[in-house]
Amino acid sequence: MQEIIIGIGVTALAGALAAVAGAAEDTESNIGSQGDPNSQVQLAPQMGYTHRIYNKAVSGEPPAYTLWVTLACGVAWAFLMLGVNAILAIIFGTVLATFVQGVYATTAYLGRTASLSKFGQPVFIDVVKSVTTVTMAHAFVAIFATVTVCYLMMTVIGHPFALPLLGIVWGLALGAAGSATGNPYYGKERQYQNQKFGAGVPISASGNIVRYAEAGQRSSIDNGFFTAKFGGPASGICFGLIVFFELWRTIIFEDFLAGWGAVIVGALIIVVFMIIDRYVEVWARKNYGPYTVEA
Repeated sequence: MQEIIIGIGVTALAGALAAVAGAAEDTESNIGSQGDPNSQVQLAPQMGYTHRIYNKAVSGEPPAYTLWVTLACGVAWAFLMLGVNAILAIIFGTVLATFVQGVYATTAYLGRTASLSKFGQPVFIDVVKSVTTVTMAHAFVAIFATVTVCYLMMTVIGHPFALPLLGIVWGLALGAAGSATGNPYYGKERQYQNQKFGAGVPISASGNIVRYAEAGQRSSIDNGFFTAKFGGPASGICFGLIVFFELWRTIIFEDFLAGWGAVIVGALIIVVFMIIDRYVEVWARKNYGPYTVEA
């Protein structure tokens, strides 16, 4: 019984850390235009819309965060093997992974922007200095929280995978949760606020992203401000629930039916959420309907 109580406590802690990681991950990716619609940010200068939006998308969020979290877990694992304190080991791993993320973001922005020079898109050095550090700060929070979740799984819950392997699994899950959940807030609701709500992105508006604020040109920092209110919390709830339900069903039902109890409960959770999703979708369509042009 004591092991179950400790396991539930760790499950709650891991879920909370995952919620923080999800919110930070989505904010980081949206500031860097790594999510949808990064193609429109890249297209804008070709359509005559030069801008100051940061663009570091050379891969999707899932593979990017798989790399960074796995790298941090691997370094932390090496320091743990050397007898270094666990907290320091996780910090060392996270710092190195954040440095790699910064190099990745800088080279991606410079490379993508330089390719658009023929269309008059300049490289803004102040954007490189200000936005890169902001993305690195959010990446540090996301990576540190996720590596800590992996460490708790390995040491307290007794997961059979080594820390780097857990980093692959949960880094991929983190990037997928942020990409699937938070990007719609940023992509369609923020970058195209100059279009009517629900109108989608017509071909005639391709590349016509929001570029100006109340005073001067906008930068990607504004996307972070918007994401922190909407997409970030939504992504945090998504990833937090994934981690919580994954650990909860394993701790409580693993001893039933030779391990199949946890598998069956996992399948039931998926079915329940499919029913809820379908109900919400039908309710939204009935109450809001398709977009219509005003007469």
